[in-house]
Amino acid sequence: DHRDLHSFPTRRSSDLLDKVSKKYEGLDGTELAISESQERMAVVVAAENAKAFIARALGENLEAAVVAEVTASPRMVMELKGRTIVDISREFLSSNGAAKYITARVPARQKAAEAAPENAADFLLAKLSNLNFCSQRGLGERFDGSIGAGSVLMPFGGKTQLTPAQVMAALLPVTEGRSETASVMSFAFDPAASKADPFLAAYRAVLLSCAKLVAAGCDREKIYMSFQEFFEKLRREPERWGKPLSALLGALRAQLGLGVAAIGGKDSMSGSFMDLDVPPTLISFAIAPNDAAKVLSPELKKPGSRLWLFLPEDESCAAVAAAWDRFHAAAEEGKVLSAWAVDSGRAIGGVFKMAVGNGIGFRSMADELLLCDRVGAILAESDEEEMPGAILLGYTSEEPALELCGRKLPLAELIAKWEAPLEGVFPTRAAATGKAEPASFDKVLWRAPAVLCPQPQAVIPVFPGTNCEYDTAAAVREAGGKARLVLIRNVTADELRRSSEELAAAIRESQMIVIPGGFSGGDEPEGSGKFISAFFRDSAVKEQVHALLQKRDGLMLGICNGFQALIKLGLVPFGEIRDTDADCPTLTFNNIGRHQSRYVTTRVASLNSPWLAGCHIGEEHTIAISHGEGKFVATDAVMRRLIENGQIAFQYVDEAGEPSMDIAFNPNGSYNAVEGILSPDGRVLGKMGHTERRGTFVAKNIVGNKLQPIFENGVRYFTGK
Repeated sequence: DHRDLHSFPTRRSSDLLDKVSKKYEGLDGTELAISESQERMAVVVAAENAKAFIARALGENLEAAVVAEVTASPRMVMELKGRTIVDISREFLSSNGAAKYITARVPARQKAAEAAPENAADFLLAKLSNLNFCSQRGLGERFDGSIGAGSVLMPFGGKTQLTPAQVMAALLPVTEGRSETASVMSFAFDPAASKADPFLAAYRAVLLSCAKLVAAGCDREKIYMSFQEFFEKLRREPERWGKPLSALLGALRAQLGLGVAAIGGKDSMSGSFMDLDVPPTLISFAIAPNDAAKVLSPELKKPGSRLWLFLPEDESCAAVAAAWDRFHAAAEEGKVLSAWAVDSGRAIGGVFKMAVGNGIGFRSMADELLLCDRVGAILAESDEEEMPGAILLGYTSEEPALELCGRKLPLAELIAKWEAPLEGVFPTRAAATGKAEPASFDKVLWRAPAVLCPQPQAVIPVFPGTNCEYDTAAAVREAGGKARLVLIRNVTADELRRSSEELAAAIRESQMIVIPGGFSGGDEPEGSGKFISAFFRDSAVKEQVHALLQKRDGLMLGICNGFQALIKLGLVPFGEIRDTDADCPTLTFNNIGRHQSRYVTTRVASLNSPWLAGCHIGEEHTIAISHGEGKFVATDAVMRRLIENGQIAFQYVDEAGEPSMDIAFNPNGSYNAVEGILSPDGRVLGKMGHTERRGTFVAKNIVGNKLQPIFENGVRYFTGK
């Protein structure tokens, strides 16, 4: 029905609300009706399409049920278990309820209490341990920063992966090909400043969130805003109501001055518990598009360059916009190597965070300007001898130290102090156990396939919890192959059986099986990949897997969650689906006891696989990892056999290319630094690193060779080219 839905109230009849899907029992009617945490989505369809819609949902392994009916009666009625729990007129709903009025009194503005720093060196040394400035890498790495193969910037960049990115930059997702346009987002909020002066804090938050986008190479005229607000329980006290009003007026002043619009936001929420109140909080989010090729990252790029400061004349919007325009012009001309928007850490804090990513030092030529805290100011690294509209701060240097105020501050000492405050809460280090030795097997024992194929097909099973299927399919297609996704549906026993039949048929028509990464079954206890393993042990699927590998010269690959499944199935290291026992290799929890998301460097340790054809022993690749259970464990005897048989495919290595047990390089503590292993004939490869998360503009702030050609090798094996 194409008529205005506002004229049709929603009515839930007595047996329909009971059919709302839920994660757990015991929810009352209110929770069923308005809960935001049940992972539900409401869709309105014509009555005659309801059955077809439910069937399509089932095909995507989604539960769907009719829970409401649109009626002509101008009332919204909800019933649960035969009892009416809501009965409201449509007219009342449309009115937003009774009009409300309140008196607000804007408080007198105060300045945040902060002692004036005497010099930049002392300010930095004191700031390093501040919770709003110190390293938060241990927290950030708990979240998957590379999912979707579209992260233009990883959360932490440089060869040390220590420089925090000030923005989120991600390629717009597309189903075919690769996008070259990025969405870039930032935020800004200063709790201390907000408590003293909500107006000024909100004003500066808007400017700073925009400055971060400009420093990332975005055009200020393409920026839009969104706000998140948390304030104390307002009650009916004018002074309390005056705080959010003051913050909104400050944000509005900045928006009008910059000509940027807030296109959305989260409703204000109460931040009070008994006699405890949150500081007045208006978090400013800014977002803008940019060509991925033009996105700038903040880590210093090389010694011998100059560091410039684009400094607005004052904090008026006009002065700030003028400084941004000068910076943007330089960036568009390719004159900017890296950039940082000055925040509460002042200019010296930005210099420090820019320096740590690649261990590049800095020699100051303008100590007094390092204490600059003017909102809208931007630091810019450049090779240019002249930078119109900017002030020279100093030079980058080979020695990893900051030279300022007549002192030399080694980066290593600064980093240790910077990382210390949250190390006990969100650790970044774990004790290294055991030793790692290089595994090198340069013999090529595998044979060419009996039958070549002009465009081999990879079947990609998609299990509940899989989240890398599209990235994996894209990698297969870019390598020249065909990708066939098979969704494994387990809503009902019949759907599970049909999924098994469909996968078996797809394997029979394919040359490769690729099990992608994810969190099978929600990363259930006692190891990931159990559901995948159980599914592949189905007789029909198992028969086709063995036929593919043993009779048709096929290949199989498992990445991350897929590797966990291959280990449980016995496909690695044995090359066939078999029962495993306590003496078999396994994957277990990372030494650090948490999820790790970062980039690692691995070396090729064997050539005994079609997946590694054309590679060289010791060849290094920089690969994204994202897992909580990636520690490879094997007995000494098993490890020795794997080395002797050439079944260790990849090892984690340090900056010198040596296998390492240090968590900075071996993220999970894998025995002998093993990242991936092979079946005896090399046809099956299991690995933790996400080789599929790659692309021209992916992880621009991470150094290294990010193209590991296993997909290309797999396709080339069948084409003979």
